[in-house]
Amino acid sequence: MRAAAGAPAAALHVRAARPEDTDWPQIAALYGALLRTTPGPIVELNAAAAVAMAQGPEEGLAWMERLERSGALAGYHLLPAAQADLLRRLGRTDEARAAYERALALVRHPTERRFLELRLTELG
Repeated sequence: MRAAAGAPAAALHVRAARPEDTDWPQIAALYGALLRTTPGPIVELNAAAAVAMAQGPEEGLAWMERLERSGALAGYHLLPAAQADLLRRLGRTDEARAAYERALALVRHPTERRFLELRLTELG
């Protein structure tokens, strides 16, 4: 079910000639539908990220903060990593730095670690 539901979102990514041409409102709607049929915290995190891209970082961040308070993704590095990215986009550097540090404390994969370290370094 997840693969079948994720295929339309992936197709929308591929169809866009440039990243900024991605149909984020449609991707957010697809994740909304997926949440209704296959609810779960990772699907919810992906939906929050799509909402952030479609409606603005504040909307996605608010959703991620609710998800964080629920504890459903405690120990999952991609939640604070996603929060860090949205905070960075909003210019909330100190909060972004703290979120990147939380993600780094949880990440296991060396490539993901390097990416997060680079983002943290870019904050200055």
